[in-house]
Amino acid sequence: MEIGITGGVEDGVDNSGVSKEKLYSKPEDIWKVWEGLSPISERFTIAAAFGNVHGVYKVGNVQLRPELLEQFQKHAEEKLGKPKPYFFVFHGGSGSEKHHITTALAAGVVKMNVDTDTQWAYRE
Repeated sequence: MEIGITGGVEDGVDNSGVSKEKLYSKPEDIWKVWEGLSPISERFTIAAAFGNVHGVYKVGNVQLRPELLEQFQKHAEEKLGKPKPYFFVFHGGSGSEKHHITTALAAGVVKMNVDTDTQWAYRE
C-alpha cells in the first residue's frame, strides 16, 4: 500500500511539481492503513513517503528523512504494545546514500525499489 507521494517521474506520471510536504507521510495515515488491513492479515507492506523520488538526483536535491519510519513504528508500538509492527517498502531508492539505507533498514524496510539503478546497469 502506497501512502503519500513519491516525487519525480515514473511511467508517465509526473510528481516533480508536487508540494514538498506531500512527500512525507504522517503517522496517522500509516495507522489508518494498519487498522484497515491488519484484520485480514498483519503481513503486508507499506510504502510510506519519507521524501522519496523516482530517478537519481544529485546529492542535496532530495531530502530523504528515513528517520520518519522509526517515528511511524513508535506511533504504532504505543497503540499495539508490540515493537515494529510495520513492514516498509523503500520506493525511489536509486542513488540513495548508504546512511539513509541503513536507517531505513533499521526502521523496518523489507523491500527497496531501485528501478533506475537497474535500468542504468543494463544500458548499452
